[in-house]
Amino acid sequence: MEEMINIENLNKIYKTGSVEVHALKNVNIKINHGEFIAIMGHSGSGKSTLMNILGCLDRPTSGKYLLDGIEIDKQSADELSLIRNKKIGFVFQAFNLIPRTSVLKNVELPMIYAKVKSNRRRERALELLEKVGLHERINHLPNELSGGQKQRVAIARALANNPPIILADEPTGNLDTGSSEEIMTIFKELNKEGNSIIVVTHEPEIAKYADRIIVFKDGRIIEDKMKEGVENNLA
Repeated sequence: MEEMINIENLNKIYKTGSVEVHALKNVNIKINHGEFIAIMGHSGSGKSTLMNILGCLDRPTSGKYLLDGIEIDKQSADELSLIRNKKIGFVFQAFNLIPRTSVLKNVELPMIYAKVKSNRRRERALELLEKVGLHERINHLPNELSGGQKQRVAIARALANNPPIILADEPTGNLDTGSSEEIMTIFKELNKEGNSIIVVTHEPEIAKYADRIIVFKDGRIIEDKMKEGVENNLA
């Protein structure tokens, strides 16, 4: 399969006064198009730092990050913004929906930044809300939805510009068990349709949906394991 992400000798150091925190230490990862990956680790293990770098929200201190062949560290802030909007869909634990804006308008938002025409934006947003089972809620505000419904809106929004990669940071952290299962089933379906899914989680029940689990501890990868029967398909 075609390589989508290549990370080589990645380091991230945060400086607070004279104190240095090594959040990532010589991390090496290769991810192919179409993989479903869970990144695990306790708080402070480096998994969220890695997610921010993967999502072009932060830059490494040293090392190389290639995304679809693009050297991310050589891109300007404007170029990174374009890459994020085109290639990456984000799903967050706190949903990050705009409170006083309808479900439909929330889903349209990334397409406004991408300068998609209004009739096409509406058409695409309706299509995506149908896909996540919320076509009857298009005019509701986020505070009129349950946690699981909010996260489904967030997934629809993440898919708006048809990005190849979905990055989900603790997407079930604020949800009950039933809603968590619904959200992870949606991710599984999206992966079957061709999206690459990368989920950060500390919950083994969530990680089991992935085909590959990468475990972090103290800024290093301590385990990178593929499910049985998957490895040959990704070779």
